[in-house]
Amino acid sequence: MNPEELRERQKTVLPDWISLNYERPMELVRGEGFKVWDSEGNEYLDLFGGIVTTISGHNVPEIVEAVQKQASKIMHSSTLYMIESQVKLAEKLISLSPISGDQKVFFVGSGSEANEAALLFATNFRASSEVIALRGSYHGGSFGTMSITGQSSWRSTSRSALDVSYAVNPHPSYSPMNRGGDFATAAAEDVRDVIETTTTGHVAAFIAEPIQGVGGFIEPPRGYFERVKGILDESGILFISDEVQTAFGRTGSHFWGIEAHGIEPDLITMAKGLGNGLAIGAVMGRSEIIDSISPKLHISTFGGNHISSAGALANIEFILENDLQKNADEVGGYLKDCLSKMAESHSIVGEIRGRGLMLGIEMIEDDGSPNPKAAAAFLEACRERGVLVGKGGLRSNTTRISPPLTLTREAAKQAADVFEEVLSKVGSKEKVV
Repeated sequence: MNPEELRERQKTVLPDWISLNYERPMELVRGEGFKVWDSEGNEYLDLFGGIVTTISGHNVPEIVEAVQKQASKIMHSSTLYMIESQVKLAEKLISLSPISGDQKVFFVGSGSEANEAALLFATNFRASSEVIALRGSYHGGSFGTMSITGQSSWRSTSRSALDVSYAVNPHPSYSPMNRGGDFATAAAEDVRDVIETTTTGHVAAFIAEPIQGVGGFIEPPRGYFERVKGILDESGILFISDEVQTAFGRTGSHFWGIEAHGIEPDLITMAKGLGNGLAIGAVMGRSEIIDSISPKLHISTFGGNHISSAGALANIEFILENDLQKNADEVGGYLKDCLSKMAESHSIVGEIRGRGLMLGIEMIEDDGSPNPKAAAAFLEACRERGVLVGKGGLRSNTTRISPPLTLTREAAKQAADVFEEVLSKVGSKEKVV
């Protein structure tokens, strides 16, 4: 269908607040590996992966076959019945978990639901409605997860069933704290101050992303999470690692993002890359926490259904068998080196962020302030040159790069050449076409 016609029809029947990339929105109709095609036949390198989701690539035969095979048998039954592929998927995830001891997994339909479930388990286990989150965080678009999201642009309501306090984000972009000295320790100590001054002292959980996704691919400094975990352990506060964007080798150095910080969380939430595009999310963690809502009843009609769990299991096996984590580390490291060299010669670049194939380019003005117009222009110009990227950050001034982990070095070089050309034009403030 003609994209202009489709856009007009969408505006008639879908909400106005659904965000679309590009001045002239597109429809993607086909994908193969790390490439996609729009409805007009244009080919692109997909370096955003459906918002950090298409982790194994498009149209992966092993995953497609698993989904088709399951669809020909039974598509749905609900959690009122046992599902073999769901049990196998839970067993596989636990075998890969960075959490020690007995664990269980609860499947849902999305990342927002996964974080909602984690909050339910944590607040029930601790008999507390108090939660600490970070400024600049994003944990979902549902009513509960909006209340722990530290960005006003993603919060359409201030109401919440939770009592939420926000700690200082350990990154200069979000923090008014002194940038000198031991910034990691200073920011971690703010968590202690928050507990002592803004809560009753009996807090259910601290929730954080190992790398903030929508926040602009911001990674905390080394030592921050380790120090925070020590503070939480003093009073038994649970640590929830929101791995919706960072899990399954995305960061290259580790399978789970939190492993880079040498700590063990109590609960891990996941989605996006778990299903490679299939609607599935999960909470994994200590059995006593997840089981704490007993004897009350709880179900997930669609969570871990036959098709999504079969596809997710095939996806995890594909990631492991092809060592995509190693590829993310190697190709991501190469691409980050390319970006870092560009930053040296383009003053419009404030910072190169992230690790593995989860990278960000911060755009700034001459005075160092955020430059969202440059980030928007960069997005458009890359599209015109056959590369799709995303953007984020509190002020929408960060380009987000998160391709399938199958991305080759050659494709990364092709994308880097486009980035170099576009940065030169955006930085010179000439019209980018």
